[in-house]
Amino acid sequence: APARRLVADLEARGRTAVVVLCDGRPAGVLGLADRLRPDAPGAVADLAALTGSRPLLITGDNPGAAGPVAAEAGIDPDRDVRAGLLPADKVAAVRELEAAGRRVLVIGDGVNDAPALAAAHTGVAMGRAGSDLAVETADAVVVRDELAAVPTAVALSRRARRLVVQNLVIAGFFIVVLVTWDLVGHLPLPLAVAGHEGSTVLVALNGLRLLRESAWRDARPETVPAPATTAPGTASKTADREPARR
Repeated sequence: APARRLVADLEARGRTAVVVLCDGRPAGVLGLADRLRPDAPGAVADLAALTGSRPLLITGDNPGAAGPVAAEAGIDPDRDVRAGLLPADKVAAVRELEAAGRRVLVIGDGVNDAPALAAAHTGVAMGRAGSDLAVETADAVVVRDELAAVPTAVALSRRARRLVVQNLVIAGFFIVVLVTWDLVGHLPLPLAVAGHEGSTVLVALNGLRLLRESAWRDARPETVPAPATTAPGTASKTADREPARR
């Protein structure tokens, strides 16, 4: 009974309670508090601006612990937080969003996040602190553990898609011109080879623009700070864990 009261008290204060057992009996209760990463609010705001959708926090933590962290990160704790979820519940939440016609991006780092990462259209694992299962399951891995890199990667991937479309248009235009020229007139072979190879070079040069440092810098949303020279400490989701003092 004392342990239950202590657990209820910790959860009411926004802590995640962990009961320590000794020979099957409660020997103590630990309260874990979530410490938000400094770049989490900016990353959440930029993802919302890029996607036009409200980010959703799905977590196995209790609602009392998840709500304050979500509010601090800029996520509506009343509408956009689903707490107390098991791994299967997280997958169900992803499936529900997909059934509503959404394309879902899931960011996680724990073993419990792996099923949701696999179920989403795109899964992103925080590599440095992430579990091996999450890293292996995800479609992309942020190796420096910087949440600010996620909206930048989304913006850069959209730019890459635009370049692919541009390259298809360029290549198709050259082919149509060369084939039409050959059908309605006489296209010299050297000119045909030069036109074909020239389009290939042009497409390659256009794609190489993504390798420039300025491409990454230009893709970075204005509200997201530049990456630090050293990666932040280990974390779970958008927050670092530290023991709560009692």
